[in-house]
Amino acid sequence: MGSEAIGGWGDGFRIADTLVLPGERKTASLRVASLYTSAPVDLPVIVLRGHEPGPTMFVSAALHGDEIIGVEIIRRVLRLQQLGELRGTLLAVPIVNTLAFIHQSRYLPDRRDLNRSFPGSQGGSLAARLANLFVTEVVGRSDFGVDLHTGAIHRPNLPQIRTDLRNATNQRLAKAFGAPLFLDSRPAAGTLREYTTRQNIPVILYESGEALRFDETAIRIGAQGVQNVMWEMGLLPRPEFSPLRVPEPILAHSSHWIRAPSSGILRTGVGLGDHIRRGQSMGVIGDPFGENEIEVCANLEGVVIGRLNLPLVHEGDALFHLGTFDAPAEAAQAVEQMEAEMRTWSGEEPPIV
Repeated sequence: MGSEAIGGWGDGFRIADTLVLPGERKTASLRVASLYTSAPVDLPVIVLRGHEPGPTMFVSAALHGDEIIGVEIIRRVLRLQQLGELRGTLLAVPIVNTLAFIHQSRYLPDRRDLNRSFPGSQGGSLAARLANLFVTEVVGRSDFGVDLHTGAIHRPNLPQIRTDLRNATNQRLAKAFGAPLFLDSRPAAGTLREYTTRQNIPVILYESGEALRFDETAIRIGAQGVQNVMWEMGLLPRPEFSPLRVPEPILAHSSHWIRAPSSGILRTGVGLGDHIRRGQSMGVIGDPFGENEIEVCANLEGVVIGRLNLPLVHEGDALFHLGTFDAPAEAAQAVEQMEAEMRTWSGEEPPIV
């Protein structure tokens, strides 16, 4: 196994045993491991090669196997009619973490987090081997990329881009994507973004929705965002008129979790995208008997970019994720405007309900 870039543009793009010539679309299956039954587990990579030279871009999803919104986003991207005009190479990996995806789990069977295992190694754990395969065969051969994520189970996120703005191209990609908000976020150790930051490969991370759930608005913003990046970076010709009227993305300087002051049952008073003022009540935690209640109040002003949906909480649980902005009211308005636009836009796919 192994990838090989051979000759010039007309000689094609080789990944594992698959050769993709200009104008072709093929799926390469990279062997990851085998099940106990000896059935193979592969990493599928869809390679689209344009007729003309251009940059190489990757788009990936399901690094965490329960984050499935990105799988649908990539499916819709791969059905775009405009891909016939592709310049360069698109490497689409809808399911990076196949074993976790099969088990509807965030983690691999050995309970390791793939997105804390980069860059990995050929002789390490299963997570390390998969991480090494992905960066060697896909990420390391790309000029830039978009990695698609969601919040955890019971913790939906507002549509947002996270990236390290120390890289100027990251900022360009974040603004081009067109999510209502973007965060200047330094990557954690062992993540894909930490590896790409060190290798100077521009990568942005799209966060939206919740694990194991589809959200049509999040999917539409994501699919359009990937296409926007392809327009910006020259993989696709930009149309003369944009089909959408969306606000300029607004930068969050930082983010902060509001945590439960006590254990009990949470009655939430605010939703994703709401503008929150310092000292504002965001919910009430009480016992099942109606005897004791404690308010959950914001200790700063911001916009709710993530929250807990599960009403049963323990003291210290993260409840509300607030992003801080120069103009939080404008940020909340941008979110509302974007979601309204997506609800009325027909697109090329029937909505998931």
